[in-house]
Amino acid sequence: MDKLKLEIVTPRGAVFSGEVEEVHASGSEGDFGVLPGHAPLMTMLRVGALVARADGKPNYFFVGSGFAEVSWKGMIILADSAERAEDIDVARAMAAKQRAEERLAKIENLDFVRAQSALERAVARIRVAEEHAHR
Repeated sequence: MDKLKLEIVTPRGAVFSGEVEEVHASGSEGDFGVLPGHAPLMTMLRVGALVARADGKPNYFFVGSGFAEVSWKGMIILADSAERAEDIDVARAMAAKQRAEERLAKIENLDFVRAQSALERAVARIRVAEEHAHR
C-alpha cells in the first residue's frame, strides 16, 4: 500500500479528502508523521501546521485543536477549525494577532487563556501561510 486515505473534517464540513503518501501533524505530545500502513493510533492535536504529501507535493494546512485517528483504513483529522494554507487570510490573521497581543497587554479584566489561545491560533495561521508562500 503506497497511499493513505486522509480526511480533514471540521464542524463546518470537510476541508480535505484524498489519498496522500504521508502526513506530518502537531500532536499534543509532539510532532508526528504517518505513512501508509501505520499502526492504529489516536491522539489529540494542538494548534499548528499539518503537511500532507500527495503526488510528491506538499499540501499545507492550518489545524486548530482536535483529534487524529489513524486506522488501517486511513487517517481522519477531526478539528475545531482547519484551512488550506492558500485559503488563509493573512491580513485577518495579523489583525487577530494584534488584538490578542493588545488583550494580553491589559492585565486587569483579562481572560488570559482565551487571549493566549487567540494569539496562538493567529500566529500558527500566519506561519502556515508564510511557509506555503515560500515553497
